Amino acid sequence: MSVQTKAGPSINVAALAAARADERYSLHSQHLNEMWVRVLKTIGYDVGFSRGVGPYLYDRAGVRYLDLLSGWGVFALGRNHPKVRDALVGVLDAELPNLVQLDVSVLAGVLAERLLGRAPWLDKVFFANSGAESVEAAIKFARAATGRAGLLHCSHSFHGLTYGSLAVNGDAIFKKGFGPMLSDAREVPFDDLPALEEALSRRDIAAFFVEPIQGKGVNIPADDYLRGVAELCRKYGTLFVADEVQTGIGRTGAFLAIDHYGVEPDMVILAKALSGGHVPVGAVLTRKWVFDKVFDRMDRAVVHGSTFSKNDMAMAAGIATLEVLDQEKVIENAAAQGHRLLESFKRMAKDFELVADVRGKGLMIGIEFGPPKSFKLKTAWNLLETVNSGLFCQLVSIPLFRDHKVLTQVAGHGNHTIKLLPALTICDADCDWIESSFAAVIADAHQAPSAVWSLGKTLAEHAIKARLGA
Repeated sequence: MSVQTKAGPSINVAALAAARADERYSLHSQHLNEMWVRVLKTIGYDVGFSRGVGPYLYDRAGVRYLDLLSGWGVFALGRNHPKVRDALVGVLDAELPNLVQLDVSVLAGVLAERLLGRAPWLDKVFFANSGAESVEAAIKFARAATGRAGLLHCSHSFHGLTYGSLAVNGDAIFKKGFGPMLSDAREVPFDDLPALEEALSRRDIAAFFVEPIQGKGVNIPADDYLRGVAELCRKYGTLFVADEVQTGIGRTGAFLAIDHYGVEPDMVILAKALSGGHVPVGAVLTRKWVFDKVFDRMDRAVVHGSTFSKNDMAMAAGIATLEVLDQEKVIENAAAQGHRLLESFKRMAKDFELVADVRGKGLMIGIEFGPPKSFKLKTAWNLLETVNSGLFCQLVSIPLFRDHKVLTQVAGHGNHTIKLLPALTICDADCDWIESSFAAVIADAHQAPSAVWSLGKTLAEHAIKARLGA
């Protein structure tokens, strides 16, 4: 009988991380992405975080930061939620027969059942390891189900960075240098039903991929757009695929963003927040007839899959996440706090000429900046735009981080929008922190000269040097 024996003392990963914390940037420069380390140092984000709890991060000096990035939206429940952690510890302690492969996972069945209970018009779930991998699966499923090769997506869309998902990506910067892409992928403008109908009328499109709210810019469609999408896809025999990787799992104040619009897509793609931030997991929820076209015979039972996709840790994390959403009324909190922040930012837009627009749903919020009217500010703005379009947002995000300990992100390359994706568990005190910090930084940006515009000059110089390869 084979037994496992201890070969030595347990590995203390926490102690290892602490012992080598001061080497983090040199390790990454030498063995990983040196350019990313340069970016962090250039914009002053190289503080070295050592701990994360809920919506907060702590640096090595113990300073607390409010994280409005939440790992690109992964940490909807905040970091290290105790109930998700307990679920994962329970899986390890139970010594479950994980990934037997020539068997089925009970936890995968339970998670699939609970997800479909929240999208009752759909019947089947395919699990993957990420949003991009889920998009890849949806592409294959759509082609198998329809017998068509064409794929359609929107301008400014983001569906992932693997080759299939990249083909339906609307941002050219991610494609540059990696071509050729899939030749049957085409693009239409977002929120444009006539353009969509023209593209679908050829009847060669297997699936239309669309984010209910676009992450790159927080672009929100007209109220009737997604209903129109559903009608047109049904009319022309195209599958309607809603990419809810970022908007799903409560982000917009509803479990799915499509719930706001009353539509029932043929596929819904989930990932990011589904795991509570601990174990990568993605899911494609789809109609039975689509699934049955892929897995149509016993000899095709394994025609598509993914080795780690239904692992017990990921499935347990997903189950725990769904339970926390209900038990702690997380989605309701996202709706309420999101409404408060949106109203506050809309008031700021009336007071500050640099704030061009405020939009969002729940706790997916975009604050867009635009050209000022006053001569002195306009001159400074135009100078930045000449050097690098969208550079002004860094004049807001960097002081927010440096002076107010608020971590934010720009909503895309060359974009004038700062996006907020905080944990859905933020409280009134966190909203006070957000509102006062943004108000202070934006007010300073309306003074010229000021610390903000001095920063702009420095960033412009860095941008010019980077272009010259210095």
